[in-house]
Amino acid sequence: MSALLLALALLTADDSAAATAAPTQQAAARPPGAPTDDYGLVAWCYGTLRGYMELHDQVMPEVTRIESTYRRPGSKLSDDLAVYDQMQRQGKKSLAAFARTMEAAEKASLKPLNAQGAVAMQKGRSIWAAAGNVSKARLAQEWMSWTLPAACETTAASLEQRAKLAGTAFQVNAEPDPLAAPESSPPTP
Repeated sequence: MSALLLALALLTADDSAAATAAPTQQAAARPPGAPTDDYGLVAWCYGTLRGYMELHDQVMPEVTRIESTYRRPGSKLSDDLAVYDQMQRQGKKSLAAFARTMEAAEKASLKPLNAQGAVAMQKGRSIWAAAGNVSKARLAQEWMSWTLPAACETTAASLEQRAKLAGTAFQVNAEPDPLAAPESSPPTP
């Protein structure tokens, strides 16, 4: 019964609970220019991270030159460069998590979100648009020092959880599983 009440509450809400629920507590930590709604922020983060990841092959020769030139005492170049490989692996995991979150929110939403998501992704990706207008050294320095905003992963986790909850609530009218054992009721006298 509570799932039905939740579904009705979500249906009567002005906006979809999965996509436009009150922004999470990280709203103050959101990057300037990023969307203020959770779904938009996750899409923006996806676009930003995707743009960062796509620059990898372009910047690595200059990153290698910088890391070779400015060695920390007692460090190995191979160890320092291994950090960038680890960052690529983590980036791929984050992209998959963001995609999974957006898909869950889109499924749970009462209105289409994919157009809004595409705009937010493009906006995020655009932060790397100046890459062709700066020197290789400057681009490599920016790339080396960039990190994904913390609000991205925390917001994605929160949104995915809320979207899954909302999606479950909308399955109230689904046909029961025929293989599930029927609940037995006590015999009436």
